[in-house]
Amino acid sequence: MSEVNHAGLVDQLDIESLRGYLREILPGFDGVVRATKFSGGQSNPTFKVETDAGLYVLRRQPPGKLLKSAHAVDREFRVMRALADSDVPVPNVFHLCEDRNVIGSMFYVMEYCGGRIFWDAALPELNCKERTGFYDEMNRVLARLHSVDVEAVGLSDYGRPGNYFERQFDRWHRQYSASELQTIDAMDQLIRWLGDNLPEDDGRVALVHGDYRLDNMVFHPVEPRAIAVLDWELSTLGHPFADLAYQCMQLRMPVDSGNISGLMGVNRTRLGIPSEREYVAQYCERMGITGIDNWAFYLAFSFFRLAAIIQGVAKRAQEGNASGSNAATLGAFVTPLAALALDVIEKES
Repeated sequence: MSEVNHAGLVDQLDIESLRGYLREILPGFDGVVRATKFSGGQSNPTFKVETDAGLYVLRRQPPGKLLKSAHAVDREFRVMRALADSDVPVPNVFHLCEDRNVIGSMFYVMEYCGGRIFWDAALPELNCKERTGFYDEMNRVLARLHSVDVEAVGLSDYGRPGNYFERQFDRWHRQYSASELQTIDAMDQLIRWLGDNLPEDDGRVALVHGDYRLDNMVFHPVEPRAIAVLDWELSTLGHPFADLAYQCMQLRMPVDSGNISGLMGVNRTRLGIPSEREYVAQYCERMGITGIDNWAFYLAFSFFRLAAIIQGVAKRAQEGNASGSNAATLGAFVTPLAALALDVIEKES
């Protein structure tokens, strides 16, 4: 299949093939079936699917050549199924199709969770008290995620043993090198610093989400309560502080950073949004710990990993195989992200 065809299929589904495959698996997947691609997201194309039986969500790998270990929809399916009866809110998942001949790539089907998704980290549609409540809920859910008994939910083999940050650094260094389109001095400098300052393994292991942020959560229509955590592609067994630093990293970013909304320069006190110090303290209290060492490294690593992910998106856009409409422009954010990481290193390490 040509790259031109790949680009077209990112936004489409073979409805007839999908209906024929799922009619025996999911009751009601017959008659009229319509699919509309969600506009957000850059990794795995995701569709709202309307059927006679109701609404579903279908999430697939993009067609075409993929980087090794990327777009792991099978891992997403597994972790959400494992968390179905836990304290972490996730959608019900119904079926994983590993046969790429059905629609051209692996996919799974899950329930459609009707609720609110907030794209602006400042939550302009809410008042101060509500903003405080929603950020506290994100903090609470993150602590519950990191408290999951991975053996009890069948995920004890969901990640590799050993130093999480060392493994992750090696992985994303390779991914970045494989998708590099030009030399970026700030990224090269950041990579050298991270490699020279990897913290020793402190033995902390938890189920980590890998992309824990505001717009990957669905909230109750009227309450400050999370009803579903989405986008588990990067989840694994790893260090819990990686998730916390990743969320705090995003709140340090400019208001407009491509697909991610930050709070740089925003008066959080006036808005009712906790400071980073307050947010970390709330998490530590919930986890029963007194504080966090190596915070500058965790933040700098978060910037690096996000930059590497964005570089991969830019590479797929060049090859005509990216999911999001603005994929080609995201590559411009790699250098600023690396610069923000170097600023953290200079001021806080």
